[in-house]
Amino acid sequence: MYLLKKEFDPDACPVLYDVPFTPESFARDFEIKGGEWEVRDRYLYGRNRGNFPGMAVSKASYCENVMLDFRAKTVLPCTHDINVMWNGSWNEETNTRDVAYVAGLEGWWHGKVGFEKSPEYRLNAATSLLDFTPGHEYHIQCGSIDGHVFIIVDGALALEVTDTDPIDVTKYGKVGFEAYCASIAVTDFKVRRIVWKERLDSYTPEF
Repeated sequence: MYLLKKEFDPDACPVLYDVPFTPESFARDFEIKGGEWEVRDRYLYGRNRGNFPGMAVSKASYCENVMLDFRAKTVLPCTHDINVMWNGSWNEETNTRDVAYVAGLEGWWHGKVGFEKSPEYRLNAATSLLDFTPGHEYHIQCGSIDGHVFIIVDGALALEVTDTDPIDVTKYGKVGFEAYCASIAVTDFKVRRIVWKERLDSYTPEF
């Protein structure tokens, strides 16, 4: 996979977490911070009717450059918002998400693949170019390399953004799932350490 000045193989990145969803593993490894979450047949189902992040957040922290690798779909009749976070944190006093990178499919109220940086939400990026099908299961790989955020959908790069003030990954490492007025299902979830190398691209004149 080629990013701006970077190259890596998403499928070869070392795995930090790869545990099939069961009721026992979910209760052991995650905390519910809002919404309704349950496991059935190796899928994690999340439901939240409110216009706010209903979240399931990891108990463990992964304080490095990571990629979330999973398969997910909306549960019909829901048509929008498959959302996740990484390099994240939770504010226990306000019971809200704090510092984090957040990415999603078919969100931001207008059906976009997008990214935002919590908690200020001053850094946002989105595109409506992905032809999203509600109920279809997508392979999603999203993460960041020193603030260089990317979203890969079914093997194709959908979005990349460079954060000029990247999150300190040595301090923030929670990952999680978000249902934002949505009903979603997630399976085959992995957390991967990103192994990458620099690229020095140049053009060869074509004329």
